[in-house]
Amino acid sequence: MKRAELHLHLEGSVEPGTLLEIDPSLTREEIAAATRYTDFAGFIESYIWVNRKLTRPQHYAIAARALFERLAGEGVVYAEVTLSVGMMLWKGQDFAAIYAAILREACRARLTVRFILDAVRHFGADAAAPVFDLAADRIHDGVVAIGIGGDEARGPALWFKDLYAQAHDRGLRLTAHAGETTNAQSVWDAIEIGAERIGHGIRAIEDAKLLQHLREHQIPLEISITSNVRTGSVKSYAEHPVRKLFEAGVPIVLNTDDPALFECTLESEYRVARESFGFREAEIEQLAANSLKFAFAELRLGAERS
Repeated sequence: MKRAELHLHLEGSVEPGTLLEIDPSLTREEIAAATRYTDFAGFIESYIWVNRKLTRPQHYAIAARALFERLAGEGVVYAEVTLSVGMMLWKGQDFAAIYAAILREACRARLTVRFILDAVRHFGADAAAPVFDLAADRIHDGVVAIGIGGDEARGPALWFKDLYAQAHDRGLRLTAHAGETTNAQSVWDAIEIGAERIGHGIRAIEDAKLLQHLREHQIPLEISITSNVRTGSVKSYAEHPVRKLFEAGVPIVLNTDDPALFECTLESEYRVARESFGFREAEIEQLAANSLKFAFAELRLGAERS
């Protein structure tokens, strides 16, 4: 099956071996300790720790190269990779140099790669504005969309309504993390500011009207099952609503989110869908088709490369 990854953070994809290549002074024991967590707050701390190890454009290039090679090896034909630009600016880094290094690796990759620039929502709209500008500047140079991630509760989507309207007018596609750790209203708010896809969105299961809206307007949820279990967003695989969301007719796309930190692959997410939620082969094929259908780029796979 041809399939795509649409919700995948570069910084969350950095495997221990890649971290050792980036910083040989690290040990596997130190990496394991720093990336061990038991809840969402702990996961964020681990994510920040990995981010702090990426201090040079070369480090991002190494991470990107390893990710693209791994995706190609898994048979992924297209990926929209989210870059935590809000974190880069917070660290005082030169985004232009970092992006140029990452883009060079994308051009060499054996799959088609596009980028989503991500602002840290709990930093506020003023801090997000430069991220939106950087995305718009690169709309014909690999960037397809803008998004907001981070703490939903401390960074309400409605803060970014004007920025999203401007981004739409500038030709960017729109996504947003929502309904991962808070409630269904967070998903409604993401829709109100213009989000065309919802990152996670699992709390939508709590609102029948929202499910109907997602179904009728074909707004897909970027579902990352293992991510939600590992962060404690749901208590167990048995309690994850992916099957109920699918049966409600909501468009679903399977993704890894932060595969290194969650110790998963896209293939393992599809396997979980089969083995833990009873997705039949025809339904698995539908999920794979959704991953291509809801891509933000116009795909001509086989002929197109980054």
